[in-house]
Amino acid sequence: MAKSLLAQLRAMTTVVGDTGDIEAIEKVKPQDATTNPSLLTAAAQMPAYSKIVDGVLLDAKKQLGEDAEDAQVTKLAFENLAVAFGKKILQIIPGRVSTEVDARMSYDTEKTMEQAHSIIQKYESAGVSRQRVLIKIASTWEGIRAAEKLEKEGIHCNLTLLFGIHQAIAAADAGVTLISPFVGRILDWYKKDTGKDYEGADDPGVQSVTKIYNYFKKFGYKTQVMGASFRNTGEITELAGCDLLTISPHFLEELDATQGTLERKLDPAKAKAMQIEKLTIDKATFDKMHAADRMAHDKLSEGIEGFSKALVQLEQLLAKRLSELEAGAPKPVGAR
Repeated sequence: MAKSLLAQLRAMTTVVGDTGDIEAIEKVKPQDATTNPSLLTAAAQMPAYSKIVDGVLLDAKKQLGEDAEDAQVTKLAFENLAVAFGKKILQIIPGRVSTEVDARMSYDTEKTMEQAHSIIQKYESAGVSRQRVLIKIASTWEGIRAAEKLEKEGIHCNLTLLFGIHQAIAAADAGVTLISPFVGRILDWYKKDTGKDYEGADDPGVQSVTKIYNYFKKFGYKTQVMGASFRNTGEITELAGCDLLTISPHFLEELDATQGTLERKLDPAKAKAMQIEKLTIDKATFDKMHAADRMAHDKLSEGIEGFSKALVQLEQLLAKRLSELEAGAPKPVGAR
């Protein structure tokens, strides 16, 4: 019997679910799962998760006391909500969940570390080992420095919003567990910049991840590469063999419904034989390369801004919900 593309992909790549929707995770059964502020905001508005949202808000109110201002409650509730969804997800999957720090802290090493410690403490208090959690941090120079320190404490990190080779090498040199290069967002930028469309191996997002993967394998880095942010299944099949790929449920279903032969495209043995220049990335080099890479510069700023807006939206949603709970007898989340 012919195997689906998804079954063949699982044989060479760790498949990760890219969603905050717990029901979708139960359906597609990935090894790991990753969330971000946009995904959490979407999930928090679904009626199916009313009880989680309400429970987190009431717990935050109880923790801070009746006299606490709503803004304080919603701020605590945001972090608790991310962990609450993470705990639910970990009951379904065998592997790890990625939980993101506040994107508004992306250029502050100390605040990033402070929130990472708080997130891990909440998981461990609930009986979840830190080995099952990846702290997601934006791939700024400051974020990478925070991740370097956290890794030395046994707190594993997933460097997200990663678009350029300079970000990838700096993260690997810092000893981070995982990086998430954003394939689809790179494609978006090039399509807008050139007016051209790209397919298969010509896709600049695919080329970026392939370059990073080959560099890491050539020089023996332990940091794993997890392609993220896909626009079509062609990008996914072109990266078959990557350490991990985080894929949204609708693409997982499409791959599962498609039969054919899936060729391995990324191979550590082939990378070892390649002629690749070793680079040293200090802060001056990082800044210079980042400024010279228009795509990476634009998409990192845009990504941080987008995740920050999603957090504001989530906080507003939580504040509205809190006022409804305090008024009594609220409708379920998302009900009209």
